[in-house]
Formats: sequence, structure tokens, C-alpha cells
Amino acid sequence: MKNFTLLMVAFLYFSFSYSQGKSLQEVDEINTTIEQLLENAEESINSIHFDQALRELNTALELSRSIDHPRLIALSSSILAHLYYVRHENERAATELQRAISIQREIEDEEGLAYSYLNFGKIFTAKKIFDRATEYFDLAEALYKKQEDTEGIGAVELNRGILYLNTAERPHAALSLLNSAEKKLRIQNNEYERTRVHYYKARAYQASGQLAEAMEEAEKSLKTAQHNNFAGMIQHTRLVQSQLQEEMGNYQEALTLLRENNKIQDSLYNLNAEALAVDASARYGVDSMKSTMNELTRKKEEAERTLKVNKLTTILSVALITILSLLTLSLYKNNNLRARANDLLQKKNSELITAKENAEKASLAKAQFLSTITHELRTPLYAVTGLTHLLLEESPTENQKEHLNSLKFSGEYLLSLINNILDLNKLEAKKVEMLESSFNLKKRITDVLIALKNSAEDKKTKLHLEFDPEIPKKLKGDPLKISQILINLIGNSIKFTEDGDIWVRVKRLRQKDSKVLLRFEVQDTGEGISKEKQKAIFENFTQGSLQINRKFGGTGLGLSIVKNLLNLMDSEIHLESELGEGSLFHFELNFEAMEPASPQDQKSIDEIPEPLSNNIMHNKKILIVEDNKINQMITRKILEKNKVICDVADNGTTAITKVKDNEFDLILMDIHMPGISGIEATREIRKFNESIPIIALTAVTLEESLDEFYLNGFNDIIPKPYKTEEFFQKINKYLNQQKATI
Repeated sequence: MKNFTLLMVAFLYFSFSYSQGKSLQEVDEINTTIEQLLENAEESINSIHFDQALRELNTALELSRSIDHPRLIALSSSILAHLYYVRHENERAATELQRAISIQREIEDEEGLAYSYLNFGKIFTAKKIFDRATEYFDLAEALYKKQEDTEGIGAVELNRGILYLNTAERPHAALSLLNSAEKKLRIQNNEYERTRVHYYKARAYQASGQLAEAMEEAEKSLKTAQHNNFAGMIQHTRLVQSQLQEEMGNYQEALTLLRENNKIQDSLYNLNAEALAVDASARYGVDSMKSTMNELTRKKEEAERTLKVNKLTTILSVALITILSLLTLSLYKNNNLRARANDLLQKKNSELITAKENAEKASLAKAQFLSTITHELRTPLYAVTGLTHLLLEESPTENQKEHLNSLKFSGEYLLSLINNILDLNKLEAKKVEMLESSFNLKKRITDVLIALKNSAEDKKTKLHLEFDPEIPKKLKGDPLKISQILINLIGNSIKFTEDGDIWVRVKRLRQKDSKVLLRFEVQDTGEGISKEKQKAIFENFTQGSLQINRKFGGTGLGLSIVKNLLNLMDSEIHLESELGEGSLFHFELNFEAMEPASPQDQKSIDEIPEPLSNNIMHNKKILIVEDNKINQMITRKILEKNKVICDVADNGTTAITKVKDNEFDLILMDIHMPGISGIEATREIRKFNESIPIIALTAVTLEESLDEFYLNGFNDIIPKPYKTEEFFQKINKYLNQQKATI
């Protein structure tokens, strides 16, 4: 063995000296040898053969240094740290990991860094420094996700589960992580990690009192450990089995298992002690030092004899020094070049950071500007649309009616543009959230088609619905966003289809348990889109061509909103189209099927309610809370034409007093007013009157969350300016509810 060691040292020395002269094939063979040694070392560690693992790792480390391979040097140190960790020598393990991480950061070896961070997390878990352990697990997990390394993510989840078992007794949280780790570790042939998963699942079940499940997981752990000769895992599993048998009252079986555990533990202790003794002797032992001195003396005598016999050694030494000097000079120049490159990169990085900050400031300024301008445009537009509606109901002449209809169309077009800008601004500012609720998809689509029917008839276009009868009646999702997507897609098809047909199709692709995947299609026989324009059609302010814009109008925001909404719902829009042959838009969405609670619930889902008549508004008392005199007048006149008894409050304070002193059937509340806001006034009213319907009548801005209105006591929201149909529909709805409760 000593002769073998000396030969190995000599081999390593000459390998280092002449590595620059080696062929690529020889270097590749050494790389293969190192990787095999590292793999063997990990297997030796798992089997508790520490002395063998130490020899393999030292050899791998020296070979890596001989060919100056930093990645393999660092990896050897990382696995050596793992060996020390298993032997409970945490300080030595930390030292080796620091060396490894220093190299891995320098060469940007993210795979090696992830492994080192994971081992550091294990060490801090063993030392019960749990916050530091969590930091290193976070670092490891981020790198594994970046590399899409499912097995690595599974290893992190396993060790997080172990940490949870060691902290505040969180067995259920640990079980969730361990189950996830088990699924991910099935991908690779990693028997040792899977053994650990079963062992710690047994401990988690034991901690939560599920003894039968704990015993089942312990059996799985023992079976895999025995098959692969993982002595340490066999000993740990026997101990857990003994504890479980004791907790179940099987004291004889518990004692037998405990004896087996102690026997294996003693054997492992002896193995570990021998390995430590060999390691300590190699580093500090007196006998080892004497042996080394004798060996050095013999080598000196041999060198003197060689020097006398052959002077060629001196010539080779001089040549070697010359080569090393040249290499040193080359490395020095390379370092200078690298330093200059690093300086340049840092400068460019600083420029990029500045550019990013400027872009973020510009984006914020744009969002604030759009939010302000859309709000300010809504207020005068409310007067335009409201007065137009009033004038159209006052029996105008035919010429006046024609002009008023043009004014109404222009007002609605401007309102649509403002709404689209606001929607797009919210999506880009990431202020749109998913709201989950149960709904009838067929009814939701039917409502959209009814709302767009007049627009289609104006273009002499027919709307068709093909709805798969296999689709569950009740689904869970975000019905508002689905309506918004379909309104934009169908509205786009109506705009570009004249005297044609539009089909809306919904098909069930697959269903597993309660999970349903649906395909939505909107197909038309309209103008179509050229191939070169199809990629850009979903970008902001983009249309098929300038001619299309002049012919059909529009801003090109609708399809951009559709794309952003579908991205928010983890889906994407697809387009198939030919010029002159129409277009087909399609996308897929996942839903959760909801079963109706009772036959009555099912009936209510299938039924589509009849529109409410405005007759219910007659002689109802409505309080209008609005500080703008023009808006007061318009809202009051629209309501009084339907025989409503109106009262007006100029601010929130007056509104509170009027509600206390009078009986009203409904309140229309503006939000932005001098003094206290509409939200504050509503909160005060709700303290003494919880039943009266309060509807927010406001120009919604980017900063306002619709959830805030509902949470503060509003029943509904009517954005200004509104369509009179929507205005009456919502008022009638809540007046009808009031009537039903009386």
C-alpha cells in the first residue's frame, strides 16, 4: 500500500507538471476517472465505509488539482464536506464547503453551488441554527429551479421537511413537503434519498399520532436500506420501529428491535472510530511521521545516486522551470485581461441598472398620467352621454335625432376607448387579481351574446352558439374576466364581419375528477388577417392595416387586453386566419366542476331571469349624493322621467344626516367629494342602517380596487359614464330585492 501511495504521488506530480502537454483524450480519461471516484465515494458514505470514501475523495482531489480542473476540485471538497457531516464533524464540513463555494462562485458553477448550499443547510439544521439553514435551502432551491432540476428541488423539499420536524413540531407541514419530495425523487435512480424520505415520513406520522402509517413508511425505508446495504439508515429505521412498537403496546417486539438497533449502532461506531483513527494518524500520528521521515531519507539517497548517474535530470528541471515561468507570465496576462473585462462589465452593468430605473420611473409616470386623464375624461363625458340620452327622449325632430344619435355613438366610442386604456393600464401595472366564484358558463356566454346582439344586427351578422352538453352546469373560476375576454373577441369579429356569421364554440377536451379543460373558439366569416400581421395583432394599438383602421375604426387594444387576461389565467390566445376568408380565435382554460347543492340550486342555474321592468322604480325615493351640479341635474332628470322621487346631497356629511332623518329606498353615492369621501360616508351609514342598497356611482381609477367598495358596505358599482340600460338594470335589481324582503 505504501509503494502504491508513493507511485500515486509521483504520478500526480508529473501529471501537474506536464498537464499542458497532455492530449485531450488523456485529460478526458482523467476526468472520467475523477467522476467515477466521486460517485464511488458517495456510495461509500451511504454504506458507512468512511475510510474507503476518504481514500477515494483524496485521490479525486489530487487528480483534479493535477489537471487544474476547478469544478471537480470544488465538487470533491463538497462531497468531502458531506462525509464530515455524516461523521458529525460539522466544523470540518463547513471549512470544506467554504473552499468549494469560493471556487464555484468564481467559475459560476451553479450546479455545484446548489449542491454546496444544500449541504450547508444540512449542517445548520444539525447545529439547530434553523434560520441560517432556511437561507441556504432557499439559495439551493432557486438554483435548482433555474436549472429545472426536479431531483434537486426534491432534495431541498426533503431537507426542509427534516427542518420542520426539528423546529416547532410541525409534522403536517413536514409531511406535505416530504410527499412532494417523494414524487420528484422518483424521476432519478436515487435510492438513498428515497430511503430518507420514507424514514422521515415515518417520523412525521409518528409525531402526529398516526402509528399505522408511520410503521408502513418505516417498512419501506428498511426494505430499501437493506436492499442497498445502507447500514446507517437500517440502524435509524430499527430505532423508529422500536419506538412505534412501544407506543402501540408491543413491548417484546420493541425490545427485540431496540437490541438490533444497539447491535448495528455498536458496529457503526467501531467502523467510524477506525476511520477517524486512520484519518487522525494520517494527519498527526507519531508513527506516521517516523514512516514519512524514513521515506524522505530513502528518497534523498536515491536522488543523490540518480544525480551522479545522469545529469539529464538537471536539464529537464531547468526546462520545467522555464515552462512554468512562461505559464506564470501567461496567467498574469490573462488575469490582467480578465480584470479589464470585469471593469468593463461592471460599467455596463451600472449603465443597465440606471436604464432600468429610468424605465421604471417612466412606466410609473405613464400609469399615473393615464389614471388621472381617464378619470378626468369620464366626468365631462358623463354630462355628454347623459344629456344626449335626455334629449333623445324629448321627441326631437328627425334632423335633431340624427345628430343626437351621432353624438351618442361618439360618446360611446370615446367611453369604450377610455375603458380599454384603463383595463390595459391595470393589467400592465399588475393590479388585476383573479377572483374565484361558482357560475353557469352557458348563461354567462348567453348574456354576452344578448348584449352584443344589436351590434351584430346592425352589421346584418348572425351570432351562433355551439355549447358542449358534457360541460358541467356549474364551474368555479373568474366569470368577469371570461366575459371580458369573450366580449372583446366577439366584438372584434362583429366589427370586421358584415352580412356574415359568427360562431362561438365551447368544447370539453378532458375531465379528471373535478378538473375540467375547455376549449373556446370564436370564428367569423369577416375580413381575415394576413400572415405577416398575425404576430403583431395582439400588441398594443395594433390593427391589421391603416386601411382597416380607416374603414372600421378602433384603437387596437381589445386583442391586447385578451392576451394579457389569458396570460394572467395561465393560458394563451391562438389565431388562424386568411385574408378574405375570416378568422378563428381559440384558447384553452382549466376550471373546477362544482356540483349544485340541491335540485332547486340546479333549477336556478339553468333559468335565465327575465329583464326587470322600469315600472318598479315608480314612486321610489332615491338619494343622489353628488358634488358636481351638472351630474346632479342629469342623474336627477333621468330618474324623474321614470317617476322616481329624488333627493340630492352635495357631500357625504349631508348624506349621512338625510339618511338618518328620512326613509329612502336606494342611495346613489359618488366617491370623490369634498369633506368626507363616499366610502367614509357609506361606512357611517352602515353603522345605523345595514339594509338600504347603496350603489357607488363613480369614475373608477387605476388606484381604486373594486374589492374595497364591497368591503366598505357598497352593494354594487356603476362606473361613470354609464349606459342607461346598465344604470336602470342595477337600480331595478336592488329595488326588486328590497320589495322581496318587505
